Amino acid sequence: MAAKAMAASFFLCVALAAALAATASVGEAAVVEHTFVVHEMNVTHLCNTTKIYVVNGQLPGPALDVTDGDTVVVHIVNRLEHGLTIHWHGVRQIRSCWADGAGFVTECPIPPGGEHTYRFNVTGQVGTLWWHAHVTCLRATINGAIIIRPKDGKYPFPTPAKDLPIIIGEWWQLDLIELDRRMADGNFDDNPLSATINGKLGDLSNCSGVPEESFVLDVERGKSYLLRIINTALFSEYYFKVAGHTFTVVGADGNYLTPFETDMITVAPGETIDVLMTANAPPAHYHMIALANQPPEPDPQIPVFISRGLVRYAGVRGDNNGLPVPVPLMPSQHNTMPSYYFHGNLTGLAYPERHRVPMHVDERFFITLGLGSLCRGGKKVCKRRRSNETIVVATMNNVSFHHPTTTSLLERYYDGTGKGVYTEDFPEKPPHPYNYTNRDLIPPGPLEEALEPTFKATKLRRFKYNTSVEIVFQSTALLQSDSNPMHLHGYDFFVLAQGLGNFNPKRDVKKFNYHNPQLRNTVQVPRTGWAAVRFVTDNPGMWYLHCHFEFHIVMGMATAFIVEDGPTPETSLPPPPPEFKRCGANGLTRP
Repeated sequence: MAAKAMAASFFLCVALAAALAATASVGEAAVVEHTFVVHEMNVTHLCNTTKIYVVNGQLPGPALDVTDGDTVVVHIVNRLEHGLTIHWHGVRQIRSCWADGAGFVTECPIPPGGEHTYRFNVTGQVGTLWWHAHVTCLRATINGAIIIRPKDGKYPFPTPAKDLPIIIGEWWQLDLIELDRRMADGNFDDNPLSATINGKLGDLSNCSGVPEESFVLDVERGKSYLLRIINTALFSEYYFKVAGHTFTVVGADGNYLTPFETDMITVAPGETIDVLMTANAPPAHYHMIALANQPPEPDPQIPVFISRGLVRYAGVRGDNNGLPVPVPLMPSQHNTMPSYYFHGNLTGLAYPERHRVPMHVDERFFITLGLGSLCRGGKKVCKRRRSNETIVVATMNNVSFHHPTTTSLLERYYDGTGKGVYTEDFPEKPPHPYNYTNRDLIPPGPLEEALEPTFKATKLRRFKYNTSVEIVFQSTALLQSDSNPMHLHGYDFFVLAQGLGNFNPKRDVKKFNYHNPQLRNTVQVPRTGWAAVRFVTDNPGMWYLHCHFEFHIVMGMATAFIVEDGPTPETSLPPPPPEFKRCGANGLTRP
């Protein structure tokens, strides 16, 4: 009992320290300081007590509430038996690549019992981003919102009565460290038990007839609410609806969007979507639903992941005045087209001059996203088609990324000691053209057998400062026809267009939106389709590019971009800050 009281007292002190962080009046920058204590905690759901990993005893973790222009300082205390880093997902990290928090890319993990301080500015971004662990699968429970408010306190839409994160995630009974180990061995048969909304499984999940707790949003009729929807799931894109209500989409990934009306949101892992919801329905209770989608067979099938919450109007009795609670009508779990149309409806809101699309292109990439296989035991020849003789890996242009386990790519690049650790020849196109979206490439085959052999390598790509880069991502049907949410650290990119089937430059370039494209850090590349993005390399450092499905990351769907220094100190990466700990000091390797 004393230990629990001590822990409660400690976390109260942490919360008070966060609440007393330095603040400033509207228009003035502030220093926002937090302490994150990462630790284990036992939680009981579905008649089982599970060990999970959390920050400050919270699931989801504490939100960072900042204003555009603020400096953020977060002290991490690692009380786990495993190393970890914290990534500030979507924060541009201008000239602060050392604080990006990508494990073994920009830093080695904070060792068990260790501490580390992250310090960075949040500048030129407004809306919703998020933070999460970036070593192994720990981000399933170590995550939280980053809320960035405008300097003048004004939005380009009606000011809501209240805003709050709606964090969609998953509940795993399997230990997350073990899950990572299994996925690294090519096993992606493990699944979570349920979806979650703000850490709650919802009353559709039950054990021995006892429903799980649901997330509840209390509203007052006539008022509007800004819902900051974040997908932290390891596995799935989600559909989100509230019965009897519609949404106005106003932002995504820390950037404003042209408002548009819809009754359903789709949000892929890594994405954030900001929506206004007006409580204009007859006063009552209404269910909200988060439902995971997935491709149909012959793709490997997963269970239905769903969580149900409640919108509760003020003044309504607890039994909903004796009436049934409306439930939204959801799409089929296997219908991925609503995602395609939703993402296709997003456009940017009147970007200022500095956000104009670069009309010239210095370097073009066509990157295929799929799966492949390696022979086990280092053999040259083996039976393919998902046999026991192979390990399934994920690839980009038929290269499966080999993640370092003892060193940081940024350190090696900065010190000039990258030789033997990585090469700078990530391919700009796949080695062999084929019909990338042919559904017959999905097992049981046999068409995929000739295409699936691949290899592991740490292949990067180097760019000069201020290079205009265009990437066309092509999802494939090789072994599995997933969509792919591709996330680039350190940058926002313009999403110029998306399409279904194989990208055809003669036809599809005509669809590019140069006028008001959405500006994102994560692009959902549609199932057996493509997406085109463009950005300028104006932020020097080492920047991780990867799919945000965790099993795709672990299995190798990743690379990193080196961006060289510009011509001035203001366009160059500074030396590591005093709080940065080099890898050799810890001697930590991947758990």
